[in-house]
Amino acid sequence: MTVDSAASTGAARTPRKRTAASKTAKKSPGRTAAAKGQTDLVQLLTPEGKRVKNTEYDKYVADITDDALRGLYRDMVMSRRFDAEAVTLQRQGELGLWPSLLGQEAAQVGSARATRDDDYVFPTYREHGVAWCRGVEPENLLGMFRGVNNGGWDPNTNNFHLYTIVIGSQTLHATGYAMGIAKDGADSAVIAYFGDGASSQGDVAESFTFSAVYNAPVVFFCQNNQWAISEPTEKQTRVPLYQRAQGFGFPGVRVDGNDVLACLAVTRWALQRARDGEGPTLVEAFTYRMGAHTTSDDPTKYRADEERVAWEAKDPILRLRTYLENHTDTGAEFFAELETESETLGRRVREAVRGMRNPDRMAMFEHGYADGHALVDEERAQFAAYQASFAEEGA
Repeated sequence: MTVDSAASTGAARTPRKRTAASKTAKKSPGRTAAAKGQTDLVQLLTPEGKRVKNTEYDKYVADITDDALRGLYRDMVMSRRFDAEAVTLQRQGELGLWPSLLGQEAAQVGSARATRDDDYVFPTYREHGVAWCRGVEPENLLGMFRGVNNGGWDPNTNNFHLYTIVIGSQTLHATGYAMGIAKDGADSAVIAYFGDGASSQGDVAESFTFSAVYNAPVVFFCQNNQWAISEPTEKQTRVPLYQRAQGFGFPGVRVDGNDVLACLAVTRWALQRARDGEGPTLVEAFTYRMGAHTTSDDPTKYRADEERVAWEAKDPILRLRTYLENHTDTGAEFFAELETESETLGRRVREAVRGMRNPDRMAMFEHGYADGHALVDEERAQFAAYQASFAEEGA
């Protein structure tokens, strides 16, 4: 397979009868702007791979050399290859489920490379590119989805929290952590990732309130891939998501989520605000989910194929590759070597997953209570007897 391939195909959306409510909503200019994503979009690299000037954000990427751009390209390619292998493994029955990042590589890599080692990252469950940039081994991301562990890595090793399945709750964790480091006087910041669907959760609104009131050094990074499973963003808001920050008293900015350079610049700006004691920022990375919400989802049932095709032309990897080919001395050898490296990663991940050992069934009873608990002891004994009954039946 090629590292630049965009997965999944779709079918035309089935026409639906418009209700009176939908007719009224369609007339809303705010909703139309939110749906089209054309409001105040920060962009440094066009879909055609051309560099555009931005007086406000250029200075935040002034140090990015051609070698650094090749590094960002490698990050995106390796993240996509790992993600593609995970999808294949799930289809082969090796994983129970997998949430693909396809199409969101620039948002994740650009924002993650803006962080410092001492910053703390709170992901949701799709931030595989962020994990890559934070130094988490790709194999460790798969244990939870295979059902052999509860996360697979120590969050404090890379300042990268475990994946959070409960939608939006990690924003509260991030806010609390940010409030803590502010009280400690630490010169670091926190970044919390979530999607457009999570933006409708009460936890996110509470996080905005607390972070604003306590001036917490946290960046809320919303990857607006436009589909909360089968619900489009226009069914959740009548204004662009980044404008919600205004109501809580802190700035919001919308960035082209398929532009890795713009995502890097905007996130660097937002993180610096946090470190300087200026409080939270909401970054809305306007991107697109090219594949399914998870491998249990079929986007052809609710999404028009024409929409996906239009966004394929904005592919974040092809965009940067075009720039590298046309405006730097990056030759074919670089891309060929990277292709080989990515395939090696795919084989490594495949072998690692198939070699994962089943967990100790009794381990789930450990660490629930510091000093033990009579009820847990009773449940452990009952479960042990239940497991032993299978061995007796097979004797």
